[in-house]
Amino acid sequence: MYKTYQCAAVVAAALLFVARIASADLDYSSRVKEHQLANGMKVLLLEDHKAGVSTFQVWYRVGSRNEELGKTGLSHLLEHLMFKGTEKHGPEEYSRIIQRNGGNENAFTANDNTAYFANIASDRLPVLIELEADRMHNLSFDDAHFGPELQVVIEERRLRTEDNPTAALFESLSATAFTAHPYEWPVIGWMGDLRQATREDALAHYRLYYAPANAFIVSVGDFNSDELLKEIEAQFGSIPAGQQAPAVRAVEPPQQGERRLSLRREAQLPFVAMAYHVPNLKDADAPALEVLSAVLAGGESTRLHKRLVYEQRIAREAGTDYQYTSADPNLFIVHGQPLPGKTAAAVEKSLLVEVELIKTAKGAVTAAELQKAKQGIEAGFVLAQDSQFYKAMMLAQYEIAGGWKQIDEYLPRVRAVTADDVARVAQKYLTTENRTVGVLDPLPPSKDRPLPPAAPPMGRLH
Repeated sequence: MYKTYQCAAVVAAALLFVARIASADLDYSSRVKEHQLANGMKVLLLEDHKAGVSTFQVWYRVGSRNEELGKTGLSHLLEHLMFKGTEKHGPEEYSRIIQRNGGNENAFTANDNTAYFANIASDRLPVLIELEADRMHNLSFDDAHFGPELQVVIEERRLRTEDNPTAALFESLSATAFTAHPYEWPVIGWMGDLRQATREDALAHYRLYYAPANAFIVSVGDFNSDELLKEIEAQFGSIPAGQQAPAVRAVEPPQQGERRLSLRREAQLPFVAMAYHVPNLKDADAPALEVLSAVLAGGESTRLHKRLVYEQRIAREAGTDYQYTSADPNLFIVHGQPLPGKTAAAVEKSLLVEVELIKTAKGAVTAAELQKAKQGIEAGFVLAQDSQFYKAMMLAQYEIAGGWKQIDEYLPRVRAVTADDVARVAQKYLTTENRTVGVLDPLPPSKDRPLPPAAPPMGRLH
């Protein structure tokens, strides 16, 4: 009784907060100031004066999607090297300077981009801007640092993928689902490619992609946009534009039959994942796919968790993943992990039952389910507006996917989705011939090391 009351109180409080934020201006197009420097670098600024801090992010339009076989992993490797110093600032000095000024920083590489960000007191922004401009153009490629950092990345791959059976399964799933598009290879790169990577490879990657013509800045926080823009122009404006990076022309052909893979690895439990090719936000079906994902797995009371975890008691987790803001069409993934003593085959069968059921009149999405899914999506979007960091992240992700102004279309498009739309996209995309199934088949542990832990509940894959 107490837990039920407590949960209801939390939901009620969240809804009141959503209502308060939703009444504010969520129109990004009227609030974001866009400017393009003479060298082609785009700048997106959004003032937010509720606290004296700001987030400053530099996004490069390069990720694993822009790589080639034999040289995969260069984008992620370069992310590491960006902290190894310039002619002006020594190795790791970037991070130490940010910390001395009371800020925190980090970076990440994905399929479509590499991003560097820091959160700092607004009056310290000039320090950060100088550091980012310096390493965009003057990165040091000292042999003494390249070799050791490459070994760090190799070890990171070993820990994140080689010794993580569930991560290895998802890597194999993408490599099987895609046959012509570079989404087929991992962000961190194939181990064989990393082992033969050279300083010259990384330097060429840096010179091609790390230039104003292939980057943009997003900053959200307590600043005056005109004054901040002058500081950005002073530091970044003199950097040569660089050449336009080659476009990714690869198009994945329609899949014409189910593909299956079985990965045999030392593991505690099996895992099942089913991937379907779907469009991204550029397609009219994208909002319905977003709602479909929420109906199936938007919380513990939604279909997959309720049926497989609570009622059937065959899975420890079940969920979905959909990349709405992917630069190119990507995958809709349905996944689950059996409880000890249960089989992958049983989980796969139950997942397929739910996938097929939602396409039918008998299993049609109810008005309550549709409302709950939409409210959950909207609540997540609106609550994110309270964070400068996530507002900047959303702007950048939409910019990567096709243009930041599309962010204003997100909620209206989701609100317009009907139950018939959800059934229609399930019927259209979640088909046998469009499906790739990956199954982790556990092997017993070797005598010299323990089994890796069971996978945590899945969230976003990247």
